Amino acid sequence: MVYGVVALIIKAAGTSWITKVLPPIVVGPVIMVIGLSLATTAIGNAMYLPGTPAGEEPVYSLVHIATAGVTLAVAVIATMYFKGFLNLIPILLGLIAGYVFALWQGLIDLTPIREAPWFSSPELLVPFVTYTPSLNWAIVAIMAPVALVTLAEHTGQLMVLSKVAGKNFLEKPGMHRTVMGDGLATMIAASIGGPPNTTYGENVGVVAITRVFSVFVVGGAAVLAVAFSFVGKIAALISSIPEAVMGGISILLFGIIASAGVRMLIDNSVDMGEKRNMVIASIILVIGIGGATVRFSDTFEIAGMSLATIIGLIYMEFFQIEASVMGRSKCLIVNLRACI
Repeated sequence: MVYGVVALIIKAAGTSWITKVLPPIVVGPVIMVIGLSLATTAIGNAMYLPGTPAGEEPVYSLVHIATAGVTLAVAVIATMYFKGFLNLIPILLGLIAGYVFALWQGLIDLTPIREAPWFSSPELLVPFVTYTPSLNWAIVAIMAPVALVTLAEHTGQLMVLSKVAGKNFLEKPGMHRTVMGDGLATMIAASIGGPPNTTYGENVGVVAITRVFSVFVVGGAAVLAVAFSFVGKIAALISSIPEAVMGGISILLFGIIASAGVRMLIDNSVDMGEKRNMVIASIILVIGIGGATVRFSDTFEIAGMSLATIIGLIYMEFFQIEASVMGRSKCLIVNLRACI
């Protein structure tokens, strides 16, 4: 519902103010944070044995590194050198190659796949049938502010997609439509027992690699995903993909997102020799990647990309005010000298 209200505000006010509030010197480093903040997850999946208990040192695994390396290498080769249809599915080819290598290394247990039924219905909740919705204002007060954090992520990912596709998605189809769609999707998912939706950086990376921007392709993938959820063996097959394989693919996807941030700075001719730009970019990168967190309560905090964006905007506004004051002071001094 918060998303819906924000969507109506954006529709009424337009999106031109967004590009003014979020200039390239802020958005570029934020995009880099999106990719680089996930780097530890990708490397962790590629290097260590899965299932390490919390608080214990993860176990280094050369086999997992080799599996991730094979996955990454095939995806890179397919991206750079394959032509036609094969060039459109480098991620899938990398996953298949990594899966086969992992199977050869004995990292995969095929028993759950053999035992899984062909047809199995996912566990769904139906309002007023399997449960009765109730309104708890305490929970609303806790959850509603979280929307403001995820809205910052939504804006950043939409800007990344715009840069990758060479189109201004903030204007067409319009950010008010994407925000409204995101909110509706989350409400529908929550009503049937699913988790909230979010804009995943991994998907942006896939779009950047494949260069396929068609909403019909994405919609078709969604339909297939829903259909696959009713096929037990496919669900078991996907669940059996080792973390090392996903880690190898993630290295490429997250890196491409970070590279998109660098590209934004270059395309907009941002002068990193200027102290103001250097300071703003440095602060955003360290706060975002370093995992800084501002915790307001046990249930609400601002961290990572959202916190880095907010602090970057504060410093951007500070420098603009300073430049305005200094400009007026210089103008006053020049005029005073002229009068004298």
